[in-house]
Amino acid sequence: MKKIIRIILLLCIIGIAVVAWCSHIVEKSSRGKIFNDVKEIPYNDVGLLLGTNPIGRTGRPNVYYLNRIQATADLYKAGKIKVVLISGDNHHRSYNEPERMKNDLVAKGIPDNCIVLDYAGFRTYDSMVRAQKVFGQNSITIISQEFHNQRAVYICQGIGLDAVAYNAKNVGSRKWKVFMFLRENLARCKAVLDLTFGKKPHFLGDPIEITIPKD
Repeated sequence: MKKIIRIILLLCIIGIAVVAWCSHIVEKSSRGKIFNDVKEIPYNDVGLLLGTNPIGRTGRPNVYYLNRIQATADLYKAGKIKVVLISGDNHHRSYNEPERMKNDLVAKGIPDNCIVLDYAGFRTYDSMVRAQKVFGQNSITIISQEFHNQRAVYICQGIGLDAVAYNAKNVGSRKWKVFMFLRENLARCKAVLDLTFGKKPHFLGDPIEITIPKD
């Protein structure tokens, strides 16, 4: 019995060490690429807005979602991006993140013709690969919360896509932040594995050209 307990403890220690290592390399890879000030972030033609559910677990509006919409509007109005590529989940006719985000961005003053939708952004990894392979981007500005941006930038570096990221405001109770911390650390391990084994996104498809408006 003691031997089994020792083996379990050893496996737990190894597991924690692996998770910590994955989180470290993700954070290290994003240093100097993550921005909080719209005045400091470099210009890119395209901003990649990562989707999330507009409704939170409590049934109220998701503040993460609202803050991403506002951050995208801030970037556009500051002249830091010209086109918004919205990458989100549309796995069911009744659930359409990109369309909902587009409507809210238009309400914030971003022209309809400056918004492009990616309906197959089922995971962050898929969103990054599709931005490069389907939408033909070599350089992008990612828009999400900081913990998410770090992972997204790491994935971009792994696939050869030049990226910076703008942090939408982070929110949530202490309990919720602990949950997100644990969830994000597991997601970072998955990202490391995806890059290591060259995982393919769920869907690719034909190239889609993004037209950049002229000044």
